[in-house]
Formats: sequence, structure tokens, C-alpha cells
Amino acid sequence: MVLDVGPLLRGEKSRITFDYMLPPIPMDRVSFKEDAHVIGEITDSAGYMQLKAEAHLAYETECDRCLDSVSGEFVLDFERVVADEGTLTDEQIEDNVDEYVIVENGRLDIDEQLAEALLLDFPRKILCSEDCPGLCPKCGKSLKDGDCGCPTKEVDPRLAVLAALLEKKD
Repeated sequence: MVLDVGPLLRGEKSRITFDYMLPPIPMDRVSFKEDAHVIGEITDSAGYMQLKAEAHLAYETECDRCLDSVSGEFVLDFERVVADEGTLTDEQIEDNVDEYVIVENGRLDIDEQLAEALLLDFPRKILCSEDCPGLCPKCGKSLKDGDCGCPTKEVDPRLAVLAALLEKKD
């Protein structure tokens, strides 16, 4: 979304609000039910402009431990200082790229930075529950359904000869 911040720059307004839908960047193994719902505002306090936004993104994916389907909503809080073009040097912008959004010709385009923040801050590991036991490494059965019966103790193959001798002794 491109916002006209001219009224803020001219001092006609002290606040501009926005509410729109932003298509997310596609991710592996994650599907999005709809575009991200973005709401926010740009405020001007005596020449200091700040952008605050919140993005809500509904998703579906698989649990990283048991592969069950997981649905949820990711919420991103996004804050940046708004600077008019020409007020910062290229070096200042490069050193603080995650702190500023730049107004160009009285307009502010936040889509690229917001979509990138959604991608970078999205959780890398999603679980169906914090105590999800996962799958059995031998047979692949979901351990949520109970014990699968596979042996949990494995003999180190280097010591298998000793284990066989101990079994004969008993």
C-alpha cells in the first residue's frame, strides 16, 4: 500500500491510519488461508514521524514433531521511524535499514518491508503442542497415540559382542 503522507509533512494532520490486506511471501510447507490483515498508523509529534503497524496472518502447516495439521495466527508488531527523503545519508539508511522507512515524493510504500518482516519473523518451528512427543524413530508411529512397543534402549554396535557374552552368562 502506498500512503500519501503529504498532509503529515505539511502539518495539516498529526495522524494517518490505514487498514488493508497484504499478500504474504510464499513459504515452504506453510499455506496461508488469506492475505495478512494490516492495521496501523503514522503519527507526527513535532516533526518526529513514527509508523506502527500490526499484521495478522492465518496459516496452516504440519507439526514439526508429529506431522499433524496445525492451524494458527501469527501476529507481527512492526515499528519504524518515518524519514523524508534527503534527511538521511545513504550510510545512515544502510546502517539502520531496520529502523527507517523513507518517504519518496510525499508517498510511503511499506509493503516490501512489511512482507519481508513477516517472512523473517515467522516461526521456524511450529508444534501442535509444547509437549508433543513426535514420532517413533524406528517405526514412525505417532507417540501421541501411545507407546508403539519398539525397544527404547539400543546397544552400541561396538559393544554388541560384550552384550551377547553377558546374555549367555545370565
